[in-house]
Amino acid sequence: MKKTPHKVILTEDQMPQQWFNLRAVMKEQPDPMLRPDTLQPVTEEDLAPIFCKELARQELDSADAYIDIPEPVLDIYKMYRPAPLIRAYDLERALGTPARIYFKHEGNNTSGSHKLNSAVPQAYYAKQQGLSGVTTETGAGQWGTALSVACSYFGLGCDVYMVKCSYEQKPFRRNMMNVFGANVTPSPSMTTEAGRRILAENPGTSGSLGCAISEAVEAAASGTGKRYVLGSVLNQVVLHQSIIGLESKIAMEQLGEYPDVVVGCAGGGSNLGGLIAPFMADKILGKKNPRIVAVEPASCPSLTRGRYAYDFCDTGKVTPMARMYTLGSGFMPAPNHAGGLRYHGMSPILSKLYHDGYMEAVAYEQTKVFEAAVFFARHETILPAPESAHAIKGAIDEALRCKETGEEKVILFGLTGTGFFDMTAYENYLSGRMSDYIPTDEDLQKGFASLPDIPQNRA
Repeated sequence: MKKTPHKVILTEDQMPQQWFNLRAVMKEQPDPMLRPDTLQPVTEEDLAPIFCKELARQELDSADAYIDIPEPVLDIYKMYRPAPLIRAYDLERALGTPARIYFKHEGNNTSGSHKLNSAVPQAYYAKQQGLSGVTTETGAGQWGTALSVACSYFGLGCDVYMVKCSYEQKPFRRNMMNVFGANVTPSPSMTTEAGRRILAENPGTSGSLGCAISEAVEAAASGTGKRYVLGSVLNQVVLHQSIIGLESKIAMEQLGEYPDVVVGCAGGGSNLGGLIAPFMADKILGKKNPRIVAVEPASCPSLTRGRYAYDFCDTGKVTPMARMYTLGSGFMPAPNHAGGLRYHGMSPILSKLYHDGYMEAVAYEQTKVFEAAVFFARHETILPAPESAHAIKGAIDEALRCKETGEEKVILFGLTGTGFFDMTAYENYLSGRMSDYIPTDEDLQKGFASLPDIPQNRA
């Protein structure tokens, strides 16, 4: 029997020319975002002061299944895409599993992660609109790095509000952003009204993505010719990231494979939504029935322990409200090292699919995640980002179950980025200084108390 190649890299001609809009095939749509003042669904006009016009249109589009990728975006994609699909032969042998494990490696670009897939189009649309620059937040720094790269390419200004604990833990990430011309501010800061208010209420806070979003949105709305862009959660970002899943499906078809299980890390939901998009479409349409597994940190368990409710997307409560699985915009996660997963809510698309039973979720403590990361690195020679390591842990557990049952399942997981800027975290794990934090029910209740008291949440 012919051995499956270690790696499949599509040609440029095989790279998708369109993004796939998963909402177009969903049997039930996610609930609409609401204006906090009127509780009415937001319109493109409502979003125009915050987002670029084209991005506002994409955010609300649930009809078009495929959306053309602009030629200038494709030109940059071709610098680092298509990304490889890799068969984890050595990991399989080390686990002694009959499962066939594949991973989509998104770390082969300067930003080191999948985030560039959405940063490029968002910067492109800002440039097309004639804006001077964009504002954003970043957790671990992958998104801020990717956006700084994209803005540098298009000659745009880039103001990044970086979660304070990550700003302190990962100085080389912020240095990387500076290389590409971005201004980086630790959040919460004293430079915005939202930041000052958050600091007054929580002196000494290590910050959160919700805090940083509040500051970035406020900065974008200050009338300086800038707009706000977001690296996860939003429908438009899941749309751009669909290129991950589309490439994965094409590559697996070349191998005559189809995943029985698709595993991805889950923070805001961008990489997971992108990876699963075409496979979830098959599941919804009844063509195939893969299991879809979201893996999140036990310290910030929005799917596994959160509530399905309308909530603000930011801590300062200046954004529209989205119905999603959430821990409450007032929830302050522990300063664990998976900074990109430290968000209180989950993508409305993924939240709806999880709520309707199309996918599963599991949460892991970070010491177990880093154990899996080191094991993977020693057998596959790639140092994964802490966020990606959650998917690795999930895939390993699936493979070990196959070992117990003897099932030869095909497992696909997303390796969203590299961990070269996360060496402090690896040092803490290897030295035994890393600890786990799991919020108590009482801790979570404090966040739930911040949920909006609106009729939709009381129903």
